[in-house]
Amino acid sequence: MSAVPVANLKVCRLMEPDFGYLSLSSSFSISKAVRFRHRGCSWGLRTNHDDQARLLMPIKVVEDKGIACADDRKDTIGSTNITWHECPVDKLARQELLQQKGCVIWITGLSGSGRSTLACALSRGLHSRGKLTYILNGDNVRHGLNSDLSFTAKDREENNRRIGEMVKLFADAGIICIASLISPYRKDRTTCRALLPKGAFIEVFMDVPLQICEARDPKGLYKLARAGKIKGFTGIDDPYEPPLDCEIVLQQKGRDCSSPHELAEKVILYLEERGYLEA
Repeated sequence: MSAVPVANLKVCRLMEPDFGYLSLSSSFSISKAVRFRHRGCSWGLRTNHDDQARLLMPIKVVEDKGIACADDRKDTIGSTNITWHECPVDKLARQELLQQKGCVIWITGLSGSGRSTLACALSRGLHSRGKLTYILNGDNVRHGLNSDLSFTAKDREENNRRIGEMVKLFADAGIICIASLISPYRKDRTTCRALLPKGAFIEVFMDVPLQICEARDPKGLYKLARAGKIKGFTGIDDPYEPPLDCEIVLQQKGRDCSSPHELAEKVILYLEERGYLEA
């Protein structure tokens, strides 16, 4: 097992506190596995080649005084001895087939702000233009993949993390993925954005005041929250953190609100101007 001087390594921290990535200097070669200590933590890296490491591999920080060997490490998904397999049909090939570019349209806003309605209108508008979309609705996902999660802050974070990984796969498939969920915390949305290539995460903020959303109350949830029958409801006893620098803001302040079709066309125009509706 080779000992690697810290001077030859670059450590890049991610959003998750327990994970990081390593990259080696271009002149440094390794064989099989390496291990090293950095800032009191043990790190490990394994490569699939006997020449220079060209792939950034996810690694887990081991918070103890021992040395972590890459061959013995646990990966970020909890599995051991895994290897990423590439496919000859790549993202560019899939996009050429579909004549569009894969991306994520992340619609965030309070309950009752019109997120789901916009998602459906947007999907219809793009479908009529011959574009392939898929909607990930927050409630729908909680019927299946995320049915084990509650609405605590911790579970909301996990809910968004799982959906973030899903939308990443849809975008890689060349699909225009429309994610419609409250996603109340900026940190969680930022984490999901970081999973996508620059420009491929398009955050749409439904900027609708609480009083309008509560007056609509399509599911009767605000009434239940006000009565104390629902705890931790966003906008009532749990915060909503509006985006500070999103791509699209759709405001609905008064009675003269734009129709779902008009709002969808604004998003479609954004996609057209940035070349997402062509290969």
